[in-house]
Amino acid sequence: MKLQLAKGVNDIAPQEKLLQNKVIKIIKDEFESFGFMPLETPIIERYDTLAAKFGAGAGSDVLKETFKFEDQGKRKLGLRFELTTSLARFVAMNPTLKMPFKRYEMGPNFRDGPIKLGRSRQFWQCDCDTLGSNSMVCEAEQIAILSRVFRKLDFDFEIKINNRKILNGILNQAGIKKQKDAIIAIDKLDKIGVKGVSQELVDRGYTQKQIDQVFKIIGTGVSVSSLKKKIKDEEGARGISEIEELFSYLEKFGVGEVKYDVSLARGQAYYTGTVVEVFLKNSKITSSIAGGGRYDDMIGGFLGGGRVVPAVGVSFGIVPIMQALIEKSDELVKTPAQVLVIPLNTTLKSLEIANDLRKRGINVDFSLKKGVSKNLSYANSLGIKFAIIVGEDEVKARKVNLRDMKSGDEQKLSLLQAAKVIENAS
Repeated sequence: MKLQLAKGVNDIAPQEKLLQNKVIKIIKDEFESFGFMPLETPIIERYDTLAAKFGAGAGSDVLKETFKFEDQGKRKLGLRFELTTSLARFVAMNPTLKMPFKRYEMGPNFRDGPIKLGRSRQFWQCDCDTLGSNSMVCEAEQIAILSRVFRKLDFDFEIKINNRKILNGILNQAGIKKQKDAIIAIDKLDKIGVKGVSQELVDRGYTQKQIDQVFKIIGTGVSVSSLKKKIKDEEGARGISEIEELFSYLEKFGVGEVKYDVSLARGQAYYTGTVVEVFLKNSKITSSIAGGGRYDDMIGGFLGGGRVVPAVGVSFGIVPIMQALIEKSDELVKTPAQVLVIPLNTTLKSLEIANDLRKRGINVDFSLKKGVSKNLSYANSLGIKFAIIVGEDEVKARKVNLRDMKSGDEQKLSLLQAAKVIENAS
């Protein structure tokens, strides 16, 4: 038997997982600093939930990429392709939730789609969403979180923003009524260009006159102020007003990496207002590393009865973020251990020392090899910064032998002194 991974998935080696854990902690801390609460939903959903018209929509590209299967009871199921639909289903099933409801969730998602650098078929997302408020402050908070996280990761990035109402207004002026299909096509402008989008619009049944009207407004370098002169549609005008309000809030949050992009649509059918995507500059990663938007109709659709529950959220793509970090990292951390404790016929006392260090919050690896040289070689191979060598003489003197693995210098210190040296080097 030849062992192979399934296509489009990858193992995450320990040194990469340590980096991923660091990234996830940064994101989690930012979510909680803005008052978002944790939630966990299942990876497996009923297929009709994923395919609901107020979810991704039967015509969306993402639904075509959904992994589908049946359980033993012949019920149609699917692997979730994002976290938002599961959130909507959760809220619909828990109608007594207090609003506004601010939640975050982290976990794996699955799409049976094309594979490229930054895009795989199993991928982590880290989402935060605010439900029950129409305020543009919600969008501003979440975009501020995006900015704060990527600054902490030392990325050179750009946050693109648009509003679906503006796109709807443009399509209204072009006489296009079947708008969801058109928006799915327009969303590919950066990938396939004007010619490719035009051909897709033709294939979807739109007239050349309608297409020409769309591209009179949609193009590169279009500003919000120029759109105000071109868009006469009422819905489009509301979208422009919302974008202007959002930009005023972002200025107060100190977010300076934003750029307006009139062609930004995001492919999912459920977006109703603001849409946002984050891209890296000067990187091999060309796909977005985060994105989201407002989806005021989805949760009300699950609830039924014509209810409307305002909602907005953003999602971090861990796979492209990880690949971007690895791309710019000289060397990955190989172990969380800060020190290796090496006993020389002093196992019981050395275990006590290791435990005392852990109580101080120091990450300790304990030697399972015999011989000092082999253990020092092991510590070097994992990039452990310090070794504590505990021989019988050290035990009698109530000292430890602290070795700096980089310089090779050794000091005989009390355990408290050694701990302070390790802590100060962290």
